[in-house]
Amino acid sequence: MSEFLVDADTLANARFGTSQLTETVAALKLLRAPVEPWYRPWRDAHVAAYREQLAAHPVWAALVDNAFGTSWAADFLTVPPLGPDLTLEDELELMLALSDDQIRADLSVVRTPLRTVLVETDGLAAEAADLLRWIWRATVEPEWPRRVRLLQADIVSRTSRLSEHGWSGVLNGLGQDVRWLGDGRIQVNRWDYPVTDVRGADLLFLAAHTQRVNVSWRLPDRFALAYPVTGIFATTATPDEPLVQLLGRNRAHILVAAAQPVSTTLLVATTGLSLATVSDHLRVLTDAGLLERRRSGRSVLYWQSDTGRRVTRRPASNRPEPR
Repeated sequence: MSEFLVDADTLANARFGTSQLTETVAALKLLRAPVEPWYRPWRDAHVAAYREQLAAHPVWAALVDNAFGTSWAADFLTVPPLGPDLTLEDELELMLALSDDQIRADLSVVRTPLRTVLVETDGLAAEAADLLRWIWRATVEPEWPRRVRLLQADIVSRTSRLSEHGWSGVLNGLGQDVRWLGDGRIQVNRWDYPVTDVRGADLLFLAAHTQRVNVSWRLPDRFALAYPVTGIFATTATPDEPLVQLLGRNRAHILVAAAQPVSTTLLVATTGLSLATVSDHLRVLTDAGLLERRRSGRSVLYWQSDTGRRVTRRPASNRPEPR
């Protein structure tokens, strides 16, 4: 397993945030390989256009083929942001400053030999940037306002958990391969790499629509863990039209989203409705016997009751485990 070695200053200054580059690279990963069930509707909507672009741009196809391995991605694609709220163009500046030899060196760490087109083509950084710009414009930017609401809601949830349970509680919930080991050690994945000393460095936790935790760095003093955002089930829930006619569109959407336990904060993020409006709809649905509720720490979780599942015609889902 791989570990980060941290100290009190590292954790005291650690921050949560978002990154348009991280979100774009995560989208690229989802498009290039099979995905978890909750990401399939999104992938199905974009994968045909993605494949057309690769067919039309052989250098892009070669970059994608060489840039991703089982346990490693080319470093030039996974650089943490220097600050909050940067645009994709801001984050691409470092990549665009790299030479072809630097790009090829990063690609060679992942897989060799390089495809011929990568050896013979000049301007690889610009090609990679254009690929990421297309991914951003075609698949991420149109839904960025909703995405960023969800990411920010997740960050609020994580920071709240930090105040209640400390770093061990936060880290143990980031991903199945991440956990606090004690003695200033964080397990960051299950791959057998040397311990990385991040004492005295900046440590970022980046919420992203990714399937698993990914490690990145901007040497010598900035490191990041991009982790899967919670509430991904709520992003793909779509109510049937008869249910919309019965309950109204917003209440129907909330009821369907509650197929898995969800919080008020998450519903505000994914629906774009105000807190007061979501709270009112939750109250009505709960009073009608379509939702059940339970407090979990500072949050209240809602999920479909047996009646709610019958109304939505969805299979039973697990209730949250009692604490």
